[in-house]
Amino acid sequence: MNGGDEVVAAAPGVPPPPLEWKFSQVFGERTAGEEVQEVDIISAIEFDKTGDHLATGDRGGRVVLFERTDLKDHGGSRRDFERMDYSVSRHPEFRYKTEFQSHEPEFDYLKSLEIEEKINKIRWCQTANGALFLLSTNDKTIKFWKVQEKKVKKISEMNVDPSKAVGNGSLASSSNLSSPKTYLANGGGPDKSFSCMSNDNSFPPGGIPSLRLPQVTSHETSLAARCRRVYAHAHDYHINSISNNSDGETFISADDLRINLWNLEISNQSFNIVDVKPANMEDLTEVITSAEFHPTHCNTLAYSSSKGSIRLIDLRQSALCDSHAKLFEEPEAPGARSFFTEIIASISDIKFGKEGRYILSRDYMTLKLWDINMDSGPVQTFQVHEYLRPKLCDLYENDSIFDKFECCLSGDASRVATGSYSNLFRVFGSATGSTEATTLEASKNPMRRQVQTPSRPSRSLSSSITRVVRRGAESPGVDANGNCYDFTTKLLHLAWHPTENSIACAAANSLYMYYA
Repeated sequence: MNGGDEVVAAAPGVPPPPLEWKFSQVFGERTAGEEVQEVDIISAIEFDKTGDHLATGDRGGRVVLFERTDLKDHGGSRRDFERMDYSVSRHPEFRYKTEFQSHEPEFDYLKSLEIEEKINKIRWCQTANGALFLLSTNDKTIKFWKVQEKKVKKISEMNVDPSKAVGNGSLASSSNLSSPKTYLANGGGPDKSFSCMSNDNSFPPGGIPSLRLPQVTSHETSLAARCRRVYAHAHDYHINSISNNSDGETFISADDLRINLWNLEISNQSFNIVDVKPANMEDLTEVITSAEFHPTHCNTLAYSSSKGSIRLIDLRQSALCDSHAKLFEEPEAPGARSFFTEIIASISDIKFGKEGRYILSRDYMTLKLWDINMDSGPVQTFQVHEYLRPKLCDLYENDSIFDKFECCLSGDASRVATGSYSNLFRVFGSATGSTEATTLEASKNPMRRQVQTPSRPSRSLSSSITRVVRRGAESPGVDANGNCYDFTTKLLHLAWHPTENSIACAAANSLYMYYA
């Protein structure tokens, strides 16, 4: 389970310099004073494995697809550029591709429960024959979509001789079906007049010149999204995660108490592989908050809990994975327990690094980077919301303390990112010795509210086997311009391009893209 050869450190003792982030694009930008419709708020973002396509889902149940265009403009593929050591001078550019209605609002009559159409997660599947495949889910139902270009067929020539047609396309005279002087395409010619009303059933030599087969041509193409399968009725609680397996055949879906394993081809059957529901619900102490397959090992997956722990399970051990192969959790500091301890320890999102060696987790206060070969504690901890600790009572009163922020890693795992309030997001360097901690705003000027984080010596925890780094704790409750943080505007969803330093993030109904 070593997960590959992913390297966090760039060069021995020399961390990479901090990135300078620049605005690239925005889709769905709001004008000043424009009211945001609830159904338009983005609720999911996902790049595909190549980074050439991006999908977003919103609270209205729609999925919008974008495709990359800057590489196409150069007339070659990325692989060609890599082969010729071609450095793309332009920043990544995407354009709107298509959109479709993935989910509709439903009502569960047995439980008297409304089921929202909001898209919780989107995951790309393997492409085939030029078609795109993806999974999307709301609280209860997962759908498998195929998006493909289809040629629009049009009839270009009708069964009418244009020289003998009148305005409505009918023949000018029924007696002019053939002409003695007409020569046919095959070189023959009629040697006698022919009437279709004749009792002679023989076909005239060479055929009837005005009788033509309609010709169908296809000039235009249109994108069509078709729902291939619906995976329903397998979760009693709200689905919080879906994740594809590296085998290309299966995926998992997770709710608060169970994780189910599906085959993409079979929609009426799933296997329950994790069940944390106690016999008596009063004994329930923790719930599942996120789950993800290992990127290369099809038998390994990880899931996080509301108690701040991550469990790694091996599907080869048993059909029902009641026991875990590894448990990752940070020991609680003595004397630090309070009413909010468990709430802020709850992990809202986990992500594997590209090679599977590292797991990134996000709780309310911090980002933690874990090495799956070391279960004694995180290798690095990044302080995201430490400045909010004095305000936890207020955040509990307005329910902000339950906000679920996502996290992401760069393709080489040298940097991590997550969102915050006031439409801010933070990028940290995870390489050994790096002090990079950048705060950016989801706007056309991302550095406008840059919070200067002074560097300081890394603190080592004596209880850990390896050095644990904590950074970013100095961020104040006000930004560089003296503006207080706005807890009503939060950047929950973001994604890092799999091969380049490019980030897509959602601020309400707007999709912002940045590059470095």
